[in-house]
Amino acid sequence: MPLEAHIKEHPAYFKRFEALWTPTILVMDSEGVERYRIEGYLPKDWFGARLKMGLARVAFMHKKFADAQQLYEGVIEKFGKLAVAAEAIYYRDVCHYKATNDHTSLGTAATELAEKFPADEWRLKSLPWAHE
Repeated sequence: MPLEAHIKEHPAYFKRFEALWTPTILVMDSEGVERYRIEGYLPKDWFGARLKMGLARVAFMHKKFADAQQLYEGVIEKFGKLAVAAEAIYYRDVCHYKATNDHTSLGTAATELAEKFPADEWRLKSLPWAHE
């Protein structure tokens, strides 16, 4: 359930959640555990992509790997031109691996990241999986 709080009206929230910059968006799971944080202004498409990444992270942290994989795939399909897609590719295939124990998906991620995002941090993180 979304909650919006203005810093001057609810300073305790900002202290409790250690929000040091506005806007700060927290994606929390049903137990109230923060699973994803967005800080600062983003254009509409980036914001939408990051919100979906937050939902995927909630599923991932709850070991709902098939659900998380599907959410990450949705980010890739809808926001594939944005750099956030690199992180989604990485975690999409981590989810597949976690659900199936099929390590070949990790190599697939490394290859896709090398092709689409060669200079990205997520490509670097996938290097141990590369079969070069």
